[in-house]
Amino acid sequence: MIHPSDNFSNNMDEEESMLLEKEDEEKSNVLHQLMKLKRSQRWIFVFISIFFLILAQAAAVLLGRFYYDQGGNSKWISTLVQTVGFPILYLPLCLLPASSHTSSSSSSSSSSSCSFKTLVWIHLSLGLAIGFDNLLYSYGLLLLSASAYSLTCGTQLIFSAIFSRFINSEKITIWTGMSVILLTISALVIALGGDSDSPSGGYKWTYMIGCLLTLLASLIYSLQLSLMQYSFENIIKRETFGVVLEMQIYTSLVASCVSVIGLFASGEWKMLRMEMEEFHKGQVSYVLTLVGTAFSWHTCGVR
Repeated sequence: MIHPSDNFSNNMDEEESMLLEKEDEEKSNVLHQLMKLKRSQRWIFVFISIFFLILAQAAAVLLGRFYYDQGGNSKWISTLVQTVGFPILYLPLCLLPASSHTSSSSSSSSSSSCSFKTLVWIHLSLGLAIGFDNLLYSYGLLLLSASAYSLTCGTQLIFSAIFSRFINSEKITIWTGMSVILLTISALVIALGGDSDSPSGGYKWTYMIGCLLTLLASLIYSLQLSLMQYSFENIIKRETFGVVLEMQIYTSLVASCVSVIGLFASGEWKMLRMEMEEFHKGQVSYVLTLVGTAFSWHTCGVR
């Protein structure tokens, strides 16, 4: 004979189990919604980054070409403005939470495999390479039109795919392969077809030199990205937003010092006053062009 109290307790157990199952289901639904929200936020951040990257890089190239077209001729100034805007990067760095600052600034002390000397060596070597690379880009932009320069710079994806495969062990997807093929065809068409819009007057050898310098600069730039990624993964062993910003700041500081040294060693600094006075659009436009170029290049860095 079953006692009524046993039926009551069984009913209570069933209700409790149903409630627990309902709570678990609600929790799983909440977690699923949060995951979807985080995924959507990540894609929104990716699209915003791509938008600012394309917009800022296009503005920087057009302003750099405008500088040459309006009478500017200093290759070292054109090189300097590509990195001298690095103080802008302190703004997003300061907006990071205090914990991120602490963890990023103490990364060298917390990791036994990465000493302060190693970090200095990384920043110096990459900074020197960036300074030389930016000089090649400056010569390339001087000898090519903005359109030819931009398309030739697109070969960065080809070199990035190759270096990331061998240095960072990244897989090459079918989309990457298709992009590499299309960019290779575009680069060959530009290099062999000539450009009636060339700022050098259409001289074939000058145009070819501009293409080769820009290709070499793209190769070095892609190698730098792979080496930076290798440093984050295997030497620094951290890849937070703060650590990446610090890497950009310190390497840009070194590259800016290289550009300043080159500016004075080449004697181009003596011609800057005359260049500003003879700038076709006026002195104010000269200063705004350089400032806008520096701002645009480092807006690309916050992505």
